[in-house]
Amino acid sequence: MSAPLFHTLPDGRRIAFRHVLPTPAHATSPTLVFLPGYMSDMSGSKATRLFASAAAAGRGCLLLDYSGCGMSSGAFADGTLTRWRDEVLSLIATQVAGPVLLAGSSMGGWLMLLVGEQLGPQLAGLIGIAPAPDFTRWGYTPAQQAALAAGETIFESNPYGPEPTPTFAAFHADAAQHQRLEQGVALTCPVHLVHGQRDPDVPWEISLKLAAALASDAVQVTLIKDGDHRLSRPQDLTVVERAVAAFYQGN
Repeated sequence: MSAPLFHTLPDGRRIAFRHVLPTPAHATSPTLVFLPGYMSDMSGSKATRLFASAAAAGRGCLLLDYSGCGMSSGAFADGTLTRWRDEVLSLIATQVAGPVLLAGSSMGGWLMLLVGEQLGPQLAGLIGIAPAPDFTRWGYTPAQQAALAAGETIFESNPYGPEPTPTFAAFHADAAQHQRLEQGVALTCPVHLVHGQRDPDVPWEISLKLAAALASDAVQVTLIKDGDHRLSRPQDLTVVERAVAAFYQGN
């Protein structure tokens, strides 16, 4: 992996990113933009695998760390969907002139909807990997919802790291304005959703609800019967990689 670059926002936030440009043969093809999950960054297995695949194929790819994550500046406690959406849009505006294929993992699968709505005709497609839209609505108990509404921070056990996972009241409050599963998603681009049926964090039925909520008729859902939430096993990464490759073959 190349050394990260940094995009500086007007308020001084520095957003770390990596960007491989397309070869001349793929100059008009969409650039793949990968959006990590909650408390994740561009060093994860899915991001690095897709970046390497894009580079090998001569296609453009853009990875980033949200503020407060990875190598970007800022505090994670300040992060919200609105804040991270706007960071992604600012980075795309400065780095990508042509069409964009968004790939979002877990929370990134919610964020890709919000980014896609703002991209307009620049949006070429969506790849959702265990997407988790609206998780602040269905992912917490009534007691947790009440605590967040009261301004408290809640902590949950983290199977992917040593520290508990926090959810901050500001993130929860901001997310209320970005619920999409019930109100619908007015995106008509091609979409491919990949979800493991042994996902303990995001039920695979969420991908079916998202498929139904999307205005697009060009929606595919791939279910991996023994797949977990991370979908980071070699065979899972191959499925994701093929979903991305199929998009380019069909466009």
